[in-house]
Amino acid sequence: MPAWAGVAYAAPRVFSLDQCADQYVLALTPRARIVGLSHRSNDPDAYLRTAARGLPQRRASYEAVFAARPDVVVRYWGGDAALVRALERRGVSVVTITEASDFQGVGENLSLVAGALGREAEGRRLRAEMQARLTRAAGAWRGREALYMTPGAYTAGSGTLVDAILRAAGLRNAVTGPGFRPAPLEQVVLSPPGAFVLGFFDTARFSRWQVARHPALDRARAGRTTASLPGKLLGCPAWFAADAASRLADAAPAARRRP
Repeated sequence: MPAWAGVAYAAPRVFSLDQCADQYVLALTPRARIVGLSHRSNDPDAYLRTAARGLPQRRASYEAVFAARPDVVVRYWGGDAALVRALERRGVSVVTITEASDFQGVGENLSLVAGALGREAEGRRLRAEMQARLTRAAGAWRGREALYMTPGAYTAGSGTLVDAILRAAGLRNAVTGPGFRPAPLEQVVLSPPGAFVLGFFDTARFSRWQVARHPALDRARAGRTTASLPGKLLGCPAWFAADAASRLADAAPAARRRP
């Protein structure tokens, strides 16, 4: 228990160090117990940006965190090792969200954070909602090949949550290698895949002059883009990645959907 904590409290005081952690904290913590969110908590690509309104935004610095006197700090990438060590020395519980590459890993993240916050029932509810969306989406595209692409012309192969999203909707990833990588642009232009799935094209900070907006790629995608997934569904290994799978499934022609 932190040095500043009282003998007992109804729920822990919670501080979030980055935008992904913000989403977990907002979904699982009573508003009155949130003592700090990141400065990106209400950005356009934050899934729960509306819920973040009116809550304090703070820097992921030693001074800002300790001034807020949290009992639990949640992070994905925010804060450095020195800050984490300093918090743990003071008895603050630091919970780190993992880089989940599939929905099993996302569920484990939910259980981890919910357990640390004493909100196990809420965590189970979100896991159940995620699973329900995945069940409805399963097999919708019946194995059609698709290529994922961002405005910077990057794609995602095996071992990524994007790949898990495609597979959850019944799409077969056109990328056979692992991880995130530049898309094979010449191959895409000369021999386009059967379908494209776009990601982050809604985000204002991406310029219309970026590689994936080249006219040749626009022509390759014409009539082949099944869905453009908003950044708010893709930027964090969280339960709402299942919403992305649902959107892909909803875009499947009726003839392809499971009876």
